[in-house]
Amino acid sequence: MRVVAGKHKGRRLKEPEGQDLRPTPARVREALLAILAHRTRDARVLDLYAGTGALGLEALSRGARQVVFVDNHVASTRILRENVTRCEYDDQCIVITQDVETFLASSPSFGEPPAFDLVFADPPYHTTDLGTLLERLSMSGKTAAHGLVILEHFFKHAVPSRIGALTQMRQSRYGDTMLTFYRRTTEDTCD
Repeated sequence: MRVVAGKHKGRRLKEPEGQDLRPTPARVREALLAILAHRTRDARVLDLYAGTGALGLEALSRGARQVVFVDNHVASTRILRENVTRCEYDDQCIVITQDVETFLASSPSFGEPPAFDLVFADPPYHTTDLGTLLERLSMSGKTAAHGLVILEHFFKHAVPSRIGALTQMRQSRYGDTMLTFYRRTTEDTCD
């Protein structure tokens, strides 16, 4: 696996051996970051269920200011830290080994921004309760006003068009993978 574009285009990323991880395919990462091209520069990014960190590292390669990675697997975060170092982004990244639910319920830690411009959420592929994840994310305050949440999921799994402060604005399908884009609206415009 390699960084697809930007400053570190072609940089090889380490992948875990023997783990049941499903890194976002290169063509999906490339399409996603092309869609977000105008929003990536100087963005504060949250990469939930980060795995190898490929999505967050792509964002940094294309000009993001900072990425906070969250994953609860110790082996994955060890590899993720190696990938951050390989790409020379140690000073722009925070790697948190914690389950996403606990992270979303917690206050920002030292160095973590209070809210993020872009949130990537790539839960385990056959997770079907995506509404609960989106609701917790909406209630957490981790998404900046008018920030975007990009949910990667199996295309057959239904997701809400609106939940809390998040309103669906787009879906893009790549084989079995669906990317669903949500925009955070200001609290006073929510039902």
